[in-house]
Amino acid sequence: MRDIPIITFINKMDRESLEPLELLDAIEKDLALDTSPMVWPLGRGRDFKGTYDLGTGRLRRVDIEGGAGDWDLTGPDDPRLNTLLDEDMLGRFREEIELVKAASQPFDIAQFRQGTMTPVYFGSAIRNFGIRDLLDALITHAPPPRDQQSSTRMVHSTEDKMSGVVFKIQANMDPNHRDRIAFMRICSGKLTKGMRVKLVRTGKTVGLTAPQFFFAKDRSLATEAVAGDVVGLPNHGLLRIGDTLTEGEDLSFTGVPNFAPEMLRRVRVGDAMKGKQLKQALTEMSEEGVIQLFAPVDGSGLVVGVVGALQLDVLLARLSGEYGLEAILDAAGIEVARWVEADDEKTLDAFCAKYRSAIAEDLDGDPVFLARSAFDLNWTRERNETVRFVDIKETQRKSGLG
Repeated sequence: MRDIPIITFINKMDRESLEPLELLDAIEKDLALDTSPMVWPLGRGRDFKGTYDLGTGRLRRVDIEGGAGDWDLTGPDDPRLNTLLDEDMLGRFREEIELVKAASQPFDIAQFRQGTMTPVYFGSAIRNFGIRDLLDALITHAPPPRDQQSSTRMVHSTEDKMSGVVFKIQANMDPNHRDRIAFMRICSGKLTKGMRVKLVRTGKTVGLTAPQFFFAKDRSLATEAVAGDVVGLPNHGLLRIGDTLTEGEDLSFTGVPNFAPEMLRRVRVGDAMKGKQLKQALTEMSEEGVIQLFAPVDGSGLVVGVVGALQLDVLLARLSGEYGLEAILDAAGIEVARWVEADDEKTLDAFCAKYRSAIAEDLDGDPVFLARSAFDLNWTRERNETVRFVDIKETQRKSGLG
């Protein structure tokens, strides 16, 4: 059973689309979720007039901003609708309302918080219509911050000491300044501007001098933030996805997996003088999670790993647009990458020395076995039973790619 509450917003109702009932059916079939529409659209495409609140009977018009366009109707038969919809549209709207009320389940907060039911809203984000309904739903129905499992214990959101986990890093949010922001979810306690915290991965103390709140394109300085809030921290390569910040306790939050890539390539630029710039760009994008980067210990060229061909297109586009590097992708001669682990360090060191030509380090300095084929991987695994070949890595251990 899921335990993640989901609120659904169906966007672009002012564009041609499937019928709303078909959209609900697709959500239920594809996502295995019960739907409970909270509002219903009046028309669609060029005829989209607004939304009707199924619970309160309030009509919100798309052509009038703010509450000035709200009508409190007595129901779908309210005569004021005759001035807004033509006869055919009005008849279809009333028929859909009857079908929805008969076929849809009423909203159940318990099912919602279990992740088995989703409330559904309609609107047009580009026209800033329906967004207020979505935000009101978040305020009304969203559960309080949950307790989070760490490597050593369960961390309760009500604890006094601040702890947080970095779950996303985004570069070049402001192209004029080439900034990089690490987004951290606060798991417990309270963050205050200027406080000093411990970066557990390195043991270093970090000052939170300019935490920020983001809302769409707007940002503001966060003087305080509490459990459940997400803050952006200006980052110059110090923070990585999965990092834990605490007020001194040594713990790391679990549940941020790193999956083995499905495609591996080598990246080069025609101008050898830009090799250092290329490495820096690849390292930054690896820290963001756009790609995975592996540095062979024998000194051969960096290997880039992705989960699909589209990521390679994104990689080339960003290298060109953001870093001014016209890069070329070459076959790596490698089909499979697996992290390697062992119960004791000597066993792992002996394996890495024996297969040095096939060993690389990831961004965290953890050893990775680069196999030429699945057969090569299986052959090596059978002859090294004390070594584990892992396709999902969750923890960070040390800093690598030096």
